[in-house]
Amino acid sequence: MHHPTVLITGSSGLIGRALCHRLSNLGVNVIGFDQDGPPYPPPNTDCMFVDLTSDESMQNAFHIVEERYGSRLDCVIHLAAYYSFDGRPSPMYKKLTVDGTERLLRELHRFDVGQLIFSSTMLVHAPGHPGQRINEQSPICATWAYPQSKIETEHKIAERHGDIPAVILRIAGVYTDLCESVPLAHQIQRIYEKQLTSHVYPGDVHSGQSFVHLDDLIESIVLSIEARDELEPLEVFLIGEPDTMTYEELQRETGLLIHGKDWETMYVPKPIAKAGAWVQNVVPIGDRAFIKPWMVDRADDNYVLVISKARNLLGWEPQRSLRLVLPRMIDGLKVDPERWYKINKLHPPIFRIDWGHDHHVRKSA
Repeated sequence: MHHPTVLITGSSGLIGRALCHRLSNLGVNVIGFDQDGPPYPPPNTDCMFVDLTSDESMQNAFHIVEERYGSRLDCVIHLAAYYSFDGRPSPMYKKLTVDGTERLLRELHRFDVGQLIFSSTMLVHAPGHPGQRINEQSPICATWAYPQSKIETEHKIAERHGDIPAVILRIAGVYTDLCESVPLAHQIQRIYEKQLTSHVYPGDVHSGQSFVHLDDLIESIVLSIEARDELEPLEVFLIGEPDTMTYEELQRETGLLIHGKDWETMYVPKPIAKAGAWVQNVVPIGDRAFIKPWMVDRADDNYVLVISKARNLLGWEPQRSLRLVLPRMIDGLKVDPERWYKINKLHPPIFRIDWGHDHHVRKSA
């Protein structure tokens, strides 16, 4: 019986670990490439320490792959990329995301590859305004370094995938039942701790950005593999929830779930918000330095997606929504705040005495 072989770059990340687990349970031979340490993918994944910025490391890794599995790879899922919330240009965007993909393509052309799937981002599209929706043909325009690196990588794949069928997934913000979304976790934290910054917003509160549950994202990748014989040589899909909560809705619902009341959010002019963000980053207090001045300019960005192409060609649509998962997410915070903070890589409140049995942060007098 033939067991398909799938290679996953970035296999120890949030998406990579879940994907390794799902595919191995389907009887797939899973090879994981990653240059990070623990947590590693599941034990039934053949994990290799590979540096995508190094020609030598990539060549050595693919020699091992060929020795162990032969020259056929049924699918390669390329998740590895550089990402930073500081918003500043970094040479790693080119070195890892763009040039790393070029190295990957160079090595893959020595193999018989059934399909390449690349994880891009919905942020490659120019943001819309409230009431507008984005589809795969909407204008491409990066507003900061991360999506710009994804645009350049998409172009690299389009130019050099050759006879390897390629799928580009432009993915919304990923979350789980325990959150594990950096911007969403910080927004919840600000409200949970009743921070002053939780009551102000420097943009249109009727804007919103699409999210997608990790389990739904994994399903879209599996369906992309299953549909590969019916797809065009190069396909692009938007993957996210069409039901998008606005910033105001997220604020209000989070406040109700945590504190039992609407969370009032006031508009603050961008120059004032930038000045406040600058001060917090010069004199940071705990996690309050998360908001950077560059984020203020992005506060009006609106990403509401049309997913009809994924629905029609892949048979995919999300089975979950942030609107319905948020109560479960907040329940996890209330039941065990310390664990929730740890999972979401947040520092405990600096004025905390203890978490308290009423699940609210207690401040010192």
